[in-house]
Amino acid sequence: MLSILGILVSLAALMYFAYRGVSVLLLAPLAALVAVAFSDAPLLASYTQVFMPALGRFIALFFPLFLLGAVFGKLMEASGAARVLAAVFVTHLGARRALAAIVAACALLTYGGVSLFVVAFAVYPIAAEIFRTANLPKRLIPATIALGAFTFTMSALPGSPAIQNAIPMPFFGTTPFAAPGLGLIAGALMLALGLAWLQQRARRASAAGEGYGEADDASAPLSRQMREHAQGEGYDLAELGPPAAPATPPGVVTALAPIVLVVALNYLLAEVVLPRLDTAYLAQQLYGATRLEAVRGVWAILVALAAANLLLIALARRQLPRLKETLDAGAVASVAPIFNTASQVGYGAVIASLAGFALIRDGVLGIAPEYPLVSLAISVNVLAGITGSASGGMSIALSVLGATYLEMAQAAGIAPDLLHRVTAIAAGGLDALPHNGAVITLLAICGLTHRQSYADIFVVAVLIPIITLVAVVALGTAFGSF
Repeated sequence: MLSILGILVSLAALMYFAYRGVSVLLLAPLAALVAVAFSDAPLLASYTQVFMPALGRFIALFFPLFLLGAVFGKLMEASGAARVLAAVFVTHLGARRALAAIVAACALLTYGGVSLFVVAFAVYPIAAEIFRTANLPKRLIPATIALGAFTFTMSALPGSPAIQNAIPMPFFGTTPFAAPGLGLIAGALMLALGLAWLQQRARRASAAGEGYGEADDASAPLSRQMREHAQGEGYDLAELGPPAAPATPPGVVTALAPIVLVVALNYLLAEVVLPRLDTAYLAQQLYGATRLEAVRGVWAILVALAAANLLLIALARRQLPRLKETLDAGAVASVAPIFNTASQVGYGAVIASLAGFALIRDGVLGIAPEYPLVSLAISVNVLAGITGSASGGMSIALSVLGATYLEMAQAAGIAPDLLHRVTAIAAGGLDALPHNGAVITLLAICGLTHRQSYADIFVVAVLIPIITLVAVVALGTAFGSF
């Protein structure tokens, strides 16, 4: 009983201090050791023999993906390609469709592999201008960006190179295109409900005579908490803000080509090329004694992102006069996010090693045991909410219970692809609670507060994804993976 109390105390501390802006690199091991202190487990051994190996395994598996993704985001940002694509959507859809234009621009960029933080920097100035032109409340901008960047492109759409769509692959032997039919349905539902909510909020504001507002368009002075969250995502800047756009931005084709390549090459490699290769050598101990199914998804995304980086450099070389500095910035920006997530994985490994966790695990698995999808969805969502991180909560859940859920699914005749898609969508629900780093940074970029804008973020990034998750679990239970 004391061990369970320790786990609950450590979880409460993790959530509270993460909201207060304490670095996860410090917080995760300390919170883990708090839980250990309540049990009979040795403190130092739990840290060096449990926490650190789990952290190391995650970094070894996913660091190349974080690295290439961060570099791609910096290249899109520094070349002006991200802003060009955002402007194209706004220009063609116009002020009358301001909400849809901003959502579409964010969705295209994040589905193409651009970091949601880069997207927020690139899109916000354009969103501010078009919202002012359309006389829409500025307070709706964060929720509009969140809908396009934090929701369906992150967790639902098949083929997304987002880390949230990649983490389940080695656990379930799947690819980024797992359960494409369900993914498309989930994405369409999140988009439709989210836009309907934002449009209804805009109509109410208009009827009440509320316009853009008098708020300063420049980012408000950042609190220490906001600055630390931004730095935790790789933005170590004197003043949080985007780099200056190049004098001559790239053309639309140049800006769009790398994103098209990411999606197309990702699919071809995962579904066509890699399965046809002779990969019997993977069974050797030298290569981890594994199978192609466990690595092909990660391989496909890595090659696709690497190719997109090279293509963007080749096409937009004139817009990248400081290429070395941009590449260095991308490499540096990849370090903090992966170590933050890996630290949360280490925390989960320590918690799983404690005696009290067996009772918690049995309780979680006892939630609708005849419906593994329900249990999986609840556990991933709750852990994502506690950690304030979709990737962190998902990693903890899968590292601790992934093999168990896979066995339960196989016994119930549930396809691993369905487990993958439910896991990804579940991670994108409670993760966007107020202490989430992406939420805090987005509000900082827009110069707004939780009080002004979080209610709409909650609806589009928490409530609607949870409604969608329920629908996906119901469809998956009734019809299986498709």
